[in-house]
Amino acid sequence: MDAMQSVRTIVGMSGGVDSSVAALLLRDQGESVAGLFMQNWADDGSGDCRADDDRRDAVAVCGRLGIPIHFRDFSNEYWNGVFQHFLDEYAAGRTPNPDVLCNREIKFKHFIDAAHALGAERIATGHYARVDHDGPRVRLLRAVDRNKDQSYFLHQLGQAQLAATLFPLGHLPKDQVRAIARDAALPTHAKKDSTGICFIGERDFREFLARYLPARPGEIRDPRGNVVGEHPGVFFFTLGQREGLHIGGVRGRDPAPWYVVDKHVDTNVLIVDQGSESPHLYSSTLWSETAHWIAGAPPAGRFDCTAQTRYRQKDEPCTVTVADDGTLAVRFARGQRAVTPGQSLVLYDGDACLGGAVIARTDARTEAMLSKELHDA
Repeated sequence: MDAMQSVRTIVGMSGGVDSSVAALLLRDQGESVAGLFMQNWADDGSGDCRADDDRRDAVAVCGRLGIPIHFRDFSNEYWNGVFQHFLDEYAAGRTPNPDVLCNREIKFKHFIDAAHALGAERIATGHYARVDHDGPRVRLLRAVDRNKDQSYFLHQLGQAQLAATLFPLGHLPKDQVRAIARDAALPTHAKKDSTGICFIGERDFREFLARYLPARPGEIRDPRGNVVGEHPGVFFFTLGQREGLHIGGVRGRDPAPWYVVDKHVDTNVLIVDQGSESPHLYSSTLWSETAHWIAGAPPAGRFDCTAQTRYRQKDEPCTVTVADDGTLAVRFARGQRAVTPGQSLVLYDGDACLGGAVIARTDARTEAMLSKELHDA
């Protein structure tokens, strides 16, 4: 069913419960609505990406709702606009967040273009977030259900994208969304939420990444330069990680687990320290790449706000200084654990998302000290 339809809103149907209920709510509000299923990953045989099951579920939901459904293949766009950047970042020793780029490049760019080509005025998705129209300006707000809020992943969107988007679930808690789906007998009402890399799904991440980035085993060292183990490849680890190191060790008489505190791609060395509160994991200042502002420009001058350096993190007070080149220097009121280059810094003023940037570096001791310690070891 891909005939041209005269509809006002096209819902991105993922085959999950959230997009299913988003479409249901709009239909019941009298909205002229259709669905669109995006294929964004060409299966490479490395795991179960669930695309076929998701497509079937999306078709079944639209059939149940009595709305048309369209299909588009964005796999080339996803590879060029999202996945290649994902690989480049890992190869550089950083830890990227593909969901942020996927939203900007696929869901709120190519999907919007496809919806307009089908004659629709706007799109809707099952994201947990809210849009507020404040005169000519559009604001991105957190969802009412703070545990499910996804504004962190949407901070790269701009005024035109948000003005053309509806988030029907932004005012609902997740358990109510499932109840609505169950009461409407939607076939996705009990479907498990998807996890893993955006559009790629759940699979063995180390095995998946190794298909694209051949990794070399190398030394694991502590901050004093002592060799304490061997890693299968520095690409597979990120700051603060405990799992997968396969090294023991004790501090005094008590076992003390090891945590990744730095990694050096050029020397193929992974740096670890014992204890989750290692001082090597903490920083009070970060510097970012060029920031994106949802309003189109930053607040005037130096300003205070709150920030998250990872999803579902508690808001952290900070002071932001915007440089002439658009990069940020962000100083936190207290030390932050495992702030990771490549991840996203997202800024908030209350419930309003101001925008954000990719983290470039921090003042963690690993940045300034470990390279010298390794050199001297």
